[in-house]
Formats: sequence, structure tokens, C-alpha cells
Amino acid sequence: MKFPSNVNYTNDHEWIRVEGETAFVGITDYAQDQLGEIVFVDVASVGETIEQNEVFGSIEAVKTVSDLLMPVGGTVKEVNPALEDQPELVNSAPYGDGWIIKIEIADTSQLDKLMSAGQYEQFIGR
Repeated sequence: MKFPSNVNYTNDHEWIRVEGETAFVGITDYAQDQLGEIVFVDVASVGETIEQNEVFGSIEAVKTVSDLLMPVGGTVKEVNPALEDQPELVNSAPYGDGWIIKIEIADTSQLDKLMSAGQYEQFIGR
């Protein structure tokens, strides 16, 4: 299981990685492992503004559907186009090609409330 140190983590198993003015959002390696084979990802539209901890979409695995929650408030700038044809990228590369959305963060101070890699590892009992 991977816990990259260049991302922040939520209690709901989403991650966020800030790169300049943009932030990538996805689900953690732990979350994709718990869900199993991802078969469909349905997310908010580009341009939609979503508050911290609000649902921005859902992720469907073979046996379950799970809500996706925003780690910080922001505006959706891009939805990962690769997931339309290859939702399994969330399983194979959750922190890489399996990112779900890119956002413009509304309030960067919200990042301070998220977990570091070490804190997240402890949170899930690793």
C-alpha cells in the first residue's frame, strides 16, 4: 500500500495534491483496495463549485457504490477524461493516472485540517 508524502488525506479516504494554482483530487490506495474493481466514476461538472466535505460524485465498484467527498472547497476545472474508458486506472494508479478531478482551491487554509501521509497511515491502522 502506498502513502505518498506529497499529498494530503481525508478521513473519507480522498487525497489532494496541490500543484501551483491547481489541485488534483482522487481516492487513496487504501480506498481503492477496499472498494475492489472500479467499473465507473461519475463526477461533478467542470465549472461547478463544491464546498469542503460535500459530495462531488460517486465511484462504482463491482459490489458497491461510494460517494466522493471534496477534501477542500473549490471549483472543478477538469474531470479526468481517461476514466470514462478506463475507470480501472483508479485501481492501478490511484495517485497518478487515476486522479479524478482537478480543482481551483477556494481557501488554501482548509488544507491545514487534512492529514499527512504518516497521520493517514496511523488513521487506517498501518
